[in-house]
Formats: sequence, structure tokens, C-alpha cells
Amino acid sequence: MSQHSFEIGEEDSQAFDAMHRMNRMYRWQRHIYDASRRYYLLGRDRMIANLRPAVGANVLEIGCGTGRNLVQAARRYPQARFFGVDVSTEMLASAMTAIARAGLAGRIALAQADATSADPRIIFSIPAFDQVIISYSLSMIPEWRPVLGEAARLLKPRGRLHIIDFGGLERLPAMRAALLRWLALFGVAPRDDLEHELSALAVASGADLTFERPFRGYAQYAVLTSPSRTTTP
Repeated sequence: MSQHSFEIGEEDSQAFDAMHRMNRMYRWQRHIYDASRRYYLLGRDRMIANLRPAVGANVLEIGCGTGRNLVQAARRYPQARFFGVDVSTEMLASAMTAIARAGLAGRIALAQADATSADPRIIFSIPAFDQVIISYSLSMIPEWRPVLGEAARLLKPRGRLHIIDFGGLERLPAMRAALLRWLALFGVAPRDDLEHELSALAVASGADLTFERPFRGYAQYAVLTSPSRTTTP
């Protein structure tokens, strides 16, 4: 499976700015990202365990970063194909290295794309995806709400959208203020109304939604299952 290129044109100023913002932030951090983030990006392995894709399924990760989730999922599910997009060329460089090192270049395809404006169906020539993953990315996307609807529209009927991200720490009040200040240094903000937005999307589209706040509210984990027939929200 070959890698795809998707160049963001300078005329798309919002996408171009996002690419440079993320590149500046992660140009050096990407080299230690997986080692440092393993202790506080909680719930990712549970999300991967819940994928259970069918034979021949196509699984997309929006905001794939260093490719850590894609490598873990591809190893666990050799019967499926995996795709990843990220706005940062620096992160994608790390992802391509990790995928090649794992010997998975034939089963994972990557492309540079802005989640708010690009269509992965066109990039990868995939009409629809069986599953879509968004892992600790929404909290870094300023215009995150439209991404939810776009991600849901990428799904096949009865396809599933998995989202794991920071929560409101409602049951961890002692550490909430300190964590929020620390996250803000990296341009990260928990999406406190994520459940509300997903519930509205589920009602409008006829999708099923499960929503949890694991680790005493440290994280939010949602699974949106598209209806058996696609509808326009």
C-alpha cells in the first residue's frame, strides 16, 4: 500500500496555518512523543481493542500523529487495511519511519491533510470507511465541531466512529487546574460539550451512540455507529 501525498496549497490559509503551527510544536517533540505520552494519553489501547474490524475492512485515523495507533492496530488486525491523515508533515515523517520499521508499509497508507477541509475518501480512493478513529486530536483542532459531522459522513452504513480524548476531570478536582494549565501550553483544550455535540449528531442522523467518561473523568470515550442507511443530518 503506497503512501499518498496531499499538499496543502497556500491559498488555503487556514489549513496552511494549521500545518505550520503543528510543525513548529512537534518538530522536536515528535522524537520523544510516544515515550512521553504513553503515561497520559489513556484509553487508546482499549479503543484499538474495541475495533475488531472484519476481513478486508478499511480503517481510517484522523490526526494519526506518529502512527503509533495505526501500527498497534495493524499488528493486532492483519486482516484489515489502515489509513491515516495528519496536518503535520513533521509528525507524518515520524509515522512513515515507524510504519516502515514495523514492516507494515504495505498495509498502512498515509497522507497529509487538514481534518477540517480535506476528504479522505478522495485522497485514498475509498468510497467509505468501515471505522474511523480520532484519538486525542479533537482537543487540538480549533474548529473541531464540523470534524465530527465530516467523520460520521465517511462511514459505511453501520460503520463506527471511535473518539478518545481528554475529559473534564470532574471526579479528579485536585489535579484539574494543573492539568488544564499544562495542556494549554500545547494548544490542547478538553471539549467539555463533546457528548452534547455527538448526541445531537446521533439524533439528527439516526446513529447509535455510546459515551463513557473513564479514568474518573480524565478521558472521554465515544463510539458512534452509523445507521443502516445513510441519512443527511
